[in-house]
Amino acid sequence: MGSMASTAPMGPMGPDEGVALPNSVLGKAQLLLGAFESGAVRLRLSELSRRSGVPKASAYRLAQELVRWGLLDRHDETYELGMRLFQLGERVPASAVLRSVARPLLTDLFARTRATIHLAVLDATHVLFVEKIAGEESVLTHSQLAGRLPASCTATGKVLLALSPDGRRHIGQLPRGAGLATLTERSVVSAAVLERQLAAVERQRFAHEVGEVRAGHASLAVPVEGPDGVVRAALSATGPVSEVSVERLLPTLRATAARITRGLAGPVAPRVR
Repeated sequence: MGSMASTAPMGPMGPDEGVALPNSVLGKAQLLLGAFESGAVRLRLSELSRRSGVPKASAYRLAQELVRWGLLDRHDETYELGMRLFQLGERVPASAVLRSVARPLLTDLFARTRATIHLAVLDATHVLFVEKIAGEESVLTHSQLAGRLPASCTATGKVLLALSPDGRRHIGQLPRGAGLATLTERSVVSAAVLERQLAAVERQRFAHEVGEVRAGHASLAVPVEGPDGVVRAALSATGPVSEVSVERLLPTLRATAARITRGLAGPVAPRVR
């Protein structure tokens, strides 16, 4: 939907100064669905309108349509994302094949390390988590399946910005100076510092962040290549700082990433009906 909305004629200004609302119904529907990207599970109509920038009357009419299409569900006075979105998302070829190959290997990796395991892809200036394997102790971590975090302060994001084909282009979309998104006081804020970090990641082919996403926690990430040698995703292990050791985890992470690459080179998984 993103590309369609971006080319649609623009109407009145939205809640962010200088950002115009799309005139198309599809563009406004995208904004309503995007209101859930911050991690909200259920939203009242007033909150849905505020977060999307769509006027309340229009938001109500569109929300009713989205409920009929199964893209939203309504519970009393609140809305949540519908199961139809999950069903469609499971059929996105790139993520479906990647997840089907990677999931059993990530489960084995979690069993060996007891760290929270993430598989992420680059989504412009953010990372999108397409898989997460974790134990009960990880409930309070910031990440979630299908959730997004700033690429500049995550280990997976640094790997993808430094090594993926679109990484350099998306680096150019990041704010200059000290305007990078931050999650803790240790998150990198300077574009110049980030550039130096990414240069090191490019040389070492791994990223190690400490306390940039959650205080007291660290992540170690490595690239996952496709059969053509192009970096498609990043694989990471996250846990308390004392448990995320480069020496201990890096060989295991790289071995799992290599196994995912070999799996992607095999027969394509059968289509889900």
